[in-house]
Amino acid sequence: MSRHDESAPTLATVAEAAGVSRQTVSNALNSPDLLRPETLVRVQEAIDRLGYSPNRAARSLRTRSSHLIGLRVDAAVEDSANALMDRFVHTLVESTEVVGYHVLLFTAGDHDTPEPYEELLRSAAVDAFVLTDTFLGNPQAAWLAGRGVPFVAFGRPWDDPTARHPWVDVDGHAGVALAVDHLVERGHTRIAWVGWQKGSFIGEDRRSGWVTRLHEHGLSTSRLSARGEDTLEFGTRAAHALLDVAAEERPTAFVCASDTLAMGVLRAVDVLGLRPGRELGVVGFDDSIAAQVCTPALTSVRQPLEEVAVEVVRGLGALLAHRPVGQPGRVLAPTLSIRSTS
Repeated sequence: MSRHDESAPTLATVAEAAGVSRQTVSNALNSPDLLRPETLVRVQEAIDRLGYSPNRAARSLRTRSSHLIGLRVDAAVEDSANALMDRFVHTLVESTEVVGYHVLLFTAGDHDTPEPYEELLRSAAVDAFVLTDTFLGNPQAAWLAGRGVPFVAFGRPWDDPTARHPWVDVDGHAGVALAVDHLVERGHTRIAWVGWQKGSFIGEDRRSGWVTRLHEHGLSTSRLSARGEDTLEFGTRAAHALLDVAAEERPTAFVCASDTLAMGVLRAVDVLGLRPGRELGVVGFDDSIAAQVCTPALTSVRQPLEEVAVEVVRGLGALLAHRPVGQPGRVLAPTLSIRSTS
């Protein structure tokens, strides 16, 4: 047994095992694009075989690179079924680890303040950020862009169409259009919309899919819409109000801006003794875990969050390697998960 086997592997032992210099091992860890593919593979195999783990703190001091990506997380929202960010974060963590980075989660009480971002940058705790709250017209994007800080957004720059930072988004308009087409195929002609207030960029984008598609089918949207907060309680109230009319004016189906609102609609449907999927169609948006396990199971527009996370990491990789990003934005297509309520 060699002396190397008696202690934790080092840069030197990896270099010896791979038959390369210590600088080559360092390049494999910090600048893999500098190496030939076959050399990089040989070094990575040696790292895996020896179980080598570079000292993150020491590497940060040498390179001023933490290999950490900052992601702000919000507190759980009461009266809501929305936990779609769990899927996104899980894939984001997996995807960043593949390219040698890790995700640092942090909180911030006020969306408008840059202090948490500034503190993380000042302490060299992160190399880049992922933004996820662009639906608010996030001022953090402008703040980071103005300082040359690398970041990629999940969500398009709704309040600044001229922004050039990389972003990935899901086509909400197209997703709702899928839901309308599905309900029309099921024979529905009076399809109501339950959505968010007018100030919501995403909500209005999704609502436009409802308006456009119904008009394309030659169907009316008159007196079939309700806007409010993204809560179960509002979804229930909205459904009661839209159904409390003469029989010929009642909606026969609902498309909702979120699964939370759709489940509120289902509460009202249950109170009224109607059968979802038979007497009334209900479609949500997000395809949350709650939509999949509730009874009856909720038909919902599914966002490709795993693909979003992979695209976000691809953009971060280009920024951190100082490579051209290409087109700043990419819009991904959702799908429809059809279940009992439609």
